[in-house]
Amino acid sequence: MVYRQEHAGGVWVDLENPADEEIRAVAREFCLSERLEAELLSPTPFPLVSGDERAALAVFHFPAHADEHNAVHDERSAENETKTQEVDFIVGKHFIVTVRYEVIAPLHRLRKLLESEELQGGSAKIATETLLEILFAHLYAAVRDHTNHLADRLARIEADMFAGQERHAVRAIGNVNRAYLHLLAALANQEEPLDRFLAALARGDYFGAPFNERAARIRSERSQVEELVRTHLALGTELRETNSALLNAGQNQIMRTLTVVNFIFLPLGLVSWIFAMRTAGMPIVDSPNAFWIVMGIMAAISLLLTGVFAKKRWIF
Repeated sequence: MVYRQEHAGGVWVDLENPADEEIRAVAREFCLSERLEAELLSPTPFPLVSGDERAALAVFHFPAHADEHNAVHDERSAENETKTQEVDFIVGKHFIVTVRYEVIAPLHRLRKLLESEELQGGSAKIATETLLEILFAHLYAAVRDHTNHLADRLARIEADMFAGQERHAVRAIGNVNRAYLHLLAALANQEEPLDRFLAALARGDYFGAPFNERAARIRSERSQVEELVRTHLALGTELRETNSALLNAGQNQIMRTLTVVNFIFLPLGLVSWIFAMRTAGMPIVDSPNAFWIVMGIMAAISLLLTGVFAKKRWIF
C-alpha cells in the first residue's frame, strides 16, 4: 500500500508491505539508484546507512509492542510483547520515502493525523526536514510509551510482591527486566547508524546548516528514551533484589518456626520414651490415672516452652 502526503516543497511517500512494482515505481519517480532500490526490495536484518548524491538511505529497527493476537497480556509474558520493527528511510532534498513491511502504529497514527489536518485546512505546510524530525519523534514516543507500559506492569508486580506473592513475582520481574534489555539492545544498535545518517544529511546539499539543530534534537530523543529505559531497568533490578530478600526472610522465618516446633516436641518425646520403658520401680505407671498424669506433664511442658518462645517473639 502506498500513502502520499504532499507538504511544503516536497512529499512523504509511505510504503506499507509494498510489492516490488510499487518500490520500482517510487524509485523511478525519485530517480533512486539501483543500489538503493535493491535495499528496499526485502527486509534488512541489521542497521544500514547508505546513499549517493541524490538521497540517503537508513535502515532502523525500532522496539515496539507485539501484535495483539500474539501477545499474552499478563506479567509472565512481558518478553513476548516486545519485538523489533524495521523502518527504511530514504531522504532527499524534497522527499522522504519510508518503507515498512508490517503495520507500525506510530507511523499509522501520524498518517491519520496529517490526513485529518489536510481535510480541515488543506495541504499540510510542513518542510521536509521538519517532517523527518516529526517521524523520528513519533517513533521514539512509541518506544517511550512501551517503556512506561512495562513500568506500570512493574508497579503492579511490586504491589503483589508486598502482598505476599513473592514467589510469583520472581518470574514476572525477570520477564519485565528481559523486555527492558531488549529495548536497550535495540536503541544501542541505532546509535551509530543514526549518527552516520544524520551526519550524511548535514554534509550533503539537502537542508542546509539549520538542519544541525534538528539532527541534535533527533539524537536527543533517542538518548532520552535510552536513559528512561536504563532508569526503569535499574528499578527492576532493585525490585528483584528486594524480592529475593523477602523470599530469604520468609524462608528464614519458616526454618525458625520449624526449629521451635521441633524444640517443643523434643522434650515431649523424651517424656513418652521414659514412660514407655516400663521398668521395675517406674513411678506413676501403676496409678489408675497414670495416662492423664503423663498427658498433664507433657501439656505443662509444651505450654511452658510455648510461652517462653512467644515471649522471645520466636513464634507468633
